[in-house]
Amino acid sequence: MNFAIIPARGGSKRIPGKNSKMFCGKPMIAWAIGYARESKMFDKVIVTTDDEHIAQVARSAGAETPFVRPANLADDLTPTVPVIAHAVEACQAMGWDIEYACCIYPCVPFLQTSDLVNAFALMQENDAHFAYPVTDYAHPIQRAMRRMPTGHMQFLQPEHELTRTQDLEKSYHDTGQFYWGRANAWKARMKMHTAGVGMVVPNWRVVDIDNADDWKRAELLHEVFKR
Repeated sequence: MNFAIIPARGGSKRIPGKNSKMFCGKPMIAWAIGYARESKMFDKVIVTTDDEHIAQVARSAGAETPFVRPANLADDLTPTVPVIAHAVEACQAMGWDIEYACCIYPCVPFLQTSDLVNAFALMQENDAHFAYPVTDYAHPIQRAMRRMPTGHMQFLQPEHELTRTQDLEKSYHDTGQFYWGRANAWKARMKMHTAGVGMVVPNWRVVDIDNADDWKRAELLHEVFKR
């Protein structure tokens, strides 16, 4: 069985109530739940949360909340892997036979269902433990600079100060949208990035929503693309 597992704790500080806050007509987490359901890839869509309000919103959007996330897995410093590992183990303890679990973050209004389908296929094709979307940096990281207190600029890699940007190797970063993984890989607490394969998506639809400015930018982009 394939499960979508959406981690949504209630203690967001930079954007209070971010996961259940209304975004372009419906609660933010409802977008993630909707994409999971529309993809037809999952036998169950589970939300792991410590917050009853989020749980209620999730159930209204069509997800299940069969357990409460423990407090020790719901603080600011808790990484993703142990949260999903706990969810997989909790579901298996209920008798559900999970083979693959896809962690989908709750703030992904620009996710596309085809990404979920294609990433799963990529994982299968490469017999990988995980698969997740990546995108290229808008500017070569080899020409990154630091700004000194005086205002002077220094290249982090001075040897590339005169290198043409088109001659530099392209670099990628995790989009922070979702991670397909084998249930056993999650339970083994494997490092999902180095144990996985990356699927390239265009950077124009990758929006990291961490603060009020990000939220506003996402609303404007959503209006432009009319999703």
